[in-house]
Amino acid sequence: MPVLGITGGIATGKTYFTGCLAALHPDLRVFDSDRRARELTGSDPAILNAIREHFGPGVFDATGVLQRSALGAIVFADPVKRKALESILHPAIRRSWLDLARTIREQPGNPWLAVDIPLLFETSAETHFDKIVVVACSALTQRSRLMDNRHVAPGLADSMIASQLPLAEKIDRADFVVWNEGLPEALQLQARLLSLHLFS
Repeated sequence: MPVLGITGGIATGKTYFTGCLAALHPDLRVFDSDRRARELTGSDPAILNAIREHFGPGVFDATGVLQRSALGAIVFADPVKRKALESILHPAIRRSWLDLARTIREQPGNPWLAVDIPLLFETSAETHFDKIVVVACSALTQRSRLMDNRHVAPGLADSMIASQLPLAEKIDRADFVVWNEGLPEALQLQARLLSLHLFS
C-alpha cells in the first residue's frame, strides 16, 4: 500500500484537503499528525512530564491540564523553545505514523495511507513517502485565516508562519501542489483531480 504525505503551511488547508480525499475514497487510511500531538499532550505521562520539565508549571492549569494556547505563545515567540517542544513531540508522532505505514504496506490491495504532516520537510521525513502533496496559498491568506478564523494576534500569526519552511521551498520539493486561495469547492475539485491521478 502506498503512503501519501500531505503537507503545507499553517492555515493553508491541509486537513480540509485530506478530508476531501477521504470523502472520495472511504478506504483511504488517514493519519492526522496534529490530532496525534493533541492526544499525546492530553494524556501521555512521559510527554507531559517532559513539557513540565522544559516549560515549567505555568503552561498547565490548576488541575494539571496542559494549556496549549499558552504553550503555543511561548514556542512561536522563541525558536529555541520551539525546538525543545519539537524534540519532545516529533519522535513520538513519527513512531506512530511509521508503525502504521509499516503495517499498512504489508497489507494486500492498493488502498493508500495519507499522512497529514505539517512539518514533513522540516523533519526530513520525505524519504518515507511514495508521493508528497503540498497544499499552499499566499502568506497574506495564511495571515488572514489565522487572525480571522483562529483569532490569532497579528504578531503571533507572523511568527507562526515564519516558524515553518517557506512555502515556495515546499512547493519546489513536492510531487503535487494544491493551491487553496478560493472557495472550498475549488479545493474539492483539486482533490477529485488528484484522486483520479493517484487512485485510478
